[in-house]
Amino acid sequence: MSFPQSVATLLRDRVTMELEGIDRMYLNVYIPQLQCDIGVVRFFRFHRGMRFASTGLMAPITQAFVTAIEAFAKACNVDLLVFPPRRRKEEIAHEYLARFEGEEGVLFIGKAQEKASVCRMEQRRNPQTGCKYAWLSRTTAMVNQYYFYCVDEDFGPFFLKFCSYFPYNAKLCINGHEYLKRQLKKEGVGFEALDNGLLSCENPKRAQEICDGLSAEKIAALLHKWLMRLPQPLSPEDYAAGYRYDVSILQAEFSLTQVLDRPQTGRLLFEQIIRENLDIGRPEHVQLAFERRISKRTPGRFRTRVITEGVTPSLHLDYKHSRLKQYHNEGRALRTETTINDTRDFRLGRRLGNLAALRQIGLGANRRLLDIECISHDCLIGEEAFQRTQRPLTVDNQRTSALRFADKSVQALLNSLLLFRLQPRGFSNRDLREPFAELLGEDIASLTQGRMTYHLRRLRLHGLIQRIPGSHRYQVSDYGLRVALFYTRAYARLLRPGLAYALTPPSLESTPRRTPLDRLAEAVDRCCQTASLAA
Repeated sequence: MSFPQSVATLLRDRVTMELEGIDRMYLNVYIPQLQCDIGVVRFFRFHRGMRFASTGLMAPITQAFVTAIEAFAKACNVDLLVFPPRRRKEEIAHEYLARFEGEEGVLFIGKAQEKASVCRMEQRRNPQTGCKYAWLSRTTAMVNQYYFYCVDEDFGPFFLKFCSYFPYNAKLCINGHEYLKRQLKKEGVGFEALDNGLLSCENPKRAQEICDGLSAEKIAALLHKWLMRLPQPLSPEDYAAGYRYDVSILQAEFSLTQVLDRPQTGRLLFEQIIRENLDIGRPEHVQLAFERRISKRTPGRFRTRVITEGVTPSLHLDYKHSRLKQYHNEGRALRTETTINDTRDFRLGRRLGNLAALRQIGLGANRRLLDIECISHDCLIGEEAFQRTQRPLTVDNQRTSALRFADKSVQALLNSLLLFRLQPRGFSNRDLREPFAELLGEDIASLTQGRMTYHLRRLRLHGLIQRIPGSHRYQVSDYGLRVALFYTRAYARLLRPGLAYALTPPSLESTPRRTPLDRLAEAVDRCCQTASLAA
């Protein structure tokens, strides 16, 4: 069996279905007015008419809320359980979901102690008088959290987690692929499920339309629908006064699933992608994938990680609080996921209304990562283009020297270009000088401005770089990127190690790579002897 050796070719010819959209979302559900100490004071003093704000006023609300949850569980015949310490919550939810037969409803309510942000009274001392006084402040504490695991007729399984302590923040977790499956079932469109996705679908176009239609308005409607059904900590009078829940984005995953026709093809492809992209976590690559400029002041650690679970590897790269992940899903599909843990990494607010802009960023990052991998894996240039770089060139009566493949200065020059390909503002003569000198092993003082201008002129006339209009800065062209990748990788990975094996003295023991070369030479000698030719 032969396998496509090009990532671009395989993704073009071997993908049977492609689907992109929102995957998992973890949302913060909160009452905006109660997120600061001043807001809490206003709630008790001016809304509820108390003389002062105190945590003693919160205890009755908490007790009433817990009592309402217990009464709800009893009235609806829903299990209220404490999560076992060594079992994953998702495993328990799957067991309940397997036994559930209705279209929608509450599966069970789980209880667990977790750290949360709460309001507490603390003693402070007046610096002028030395007198102590009580002060309301925000802090963290271990409190009971109540998980409502539910099934919605439109969104499928989800959970809503309430903190049992003031100001009663909650978390909502949904899955975009579960929403897709529910909608396809309602419309009678057949499909085959994949772990957190689809393996096949009778109408892929309609499936993509449903994914695109999952909007912030629909998610907000889901939340408010279930808030009306589940126990609430505040009274109707509080909600009428404007103390209502709002939604912000804590974590959003955006996935691109490309189902392949042959599992073996996908496995080989992904192993090749990993081999060729172990440096994809470098800042210059990360900033292209996320389309964000990275400077020395940009926080975060930029790295490539290959994590293996069992025999399945996955590729990870990070940008600030966000990350890109790629893996071979169930041996059938190439899965590329962007997880955004802080919308401010991309200068967006956390409100749910920013979901559309965030979706463009996440899905765009997935596509750009694939573009980088296609370029790095399929970077061969044609014979004509290769020969063009090996000869002196005349462009508009300007003559320049050749870019010889094995020339040390050319290799150093093209390795330097790879550092600047992804810089949004390009690079200058001075920017190129430092890495070029380091790769040549020379003192940077020996590289004069005139010498660097000569090299920049060579690169520009050969079409590898372009001058940014109105400036003395340059950008690496797409053609230049391909030439640089081909030159540097072919030289480092083929020519140098290949010649080392081929030119090993015969007296030394044959290596596994040297043996085929020896056999080839023997076969040529035998052919010459058979034809009665001089060796």
